[in-house]
Amino acid sequence: MKKMSRAALVGAAAVSSVVLVSAPAFAHVSVQPEGAAAKGGYAVIDFKVPNERDDAATVKLEVNFPTDHPLASVMPQPMQGWKVEVTKSKLDKPLEMHGEKITQAVSKVTWTATGSGADKGVQPGYFQKFPVSVGALPTDADELVFKAIQTYDNKEVVRWIEPQQKGQEEPENPAPVLALTAAADDEHQASGASADKADDKEATAASTTSSDSSDSDTTARVLGIVGIVVGAAGVAFGVLAGRRRTTA
Repeated sequence: MKKMSRAALVGAAAVSSVVLVSAPAFAHVSVQPEGAAAKGGYAVIDFKVPNERDDAATVKLEVNFPTDHPLASVMPQPMQGWKVEVTKSKLDKPLEMHGEKITQAVSKVTWTATGSGADKGVQPGYFQKFPVSVGALPTDADELVFKAIQTYDNKEVVRWIEPQQKGQEEPENPAPVLALTAAADDEHQASGASADKADDKEATAASTTSSDSSDSDTTARVLGIVGIVVGAAGVAFGVLAGRRRTTA
């Protein structure tokens, strides 16, 4: 009985390991910038939506924009086969943009598939990117959290709205998070400082080269003059020697 029990346990463990290995790693709605998303600047960001179902198509995506760091400018890119709806809300505290006060900002962007059949929405086995131009990005935050809602044509709704807690495992339905990089001004200052250092090095090298060249020219001139003097002295000595021989 003990041998049979051990064999059964080994078999069960083997089966469970196969199930775990063969289980697919499900993707989720995410957001990534095209290039860099620098604090205080503008960026084009893509919401990447994979289809996680084998028998249904994604036909709607709703993305809620952060209210704690509202964005004054949000412009989705037109996409064939999708209708885009932009929802704005009144701000509790107006924003300033190019010297003007902004009293409302985009709070949600909704994409709805308009095609039909196999051309409608994101089909099984595919993903779709939804580009949006945004700005100005906040300077007092390291990331922006967007809550997204994905709807399939079988009426199933998946809410990607769970925040990621530090030190904890990723939630089952995490909200898309956009990481912000250092402000462009800081990068420009750093690159400018590097350029100044490089210019200083070049100037020092040029000065050293010029000094070396000047020293070389001076040395050549001195040697030339010495040669001329020595040559003249030799000629004079030869003339005097000839006269002495003639006199003798």
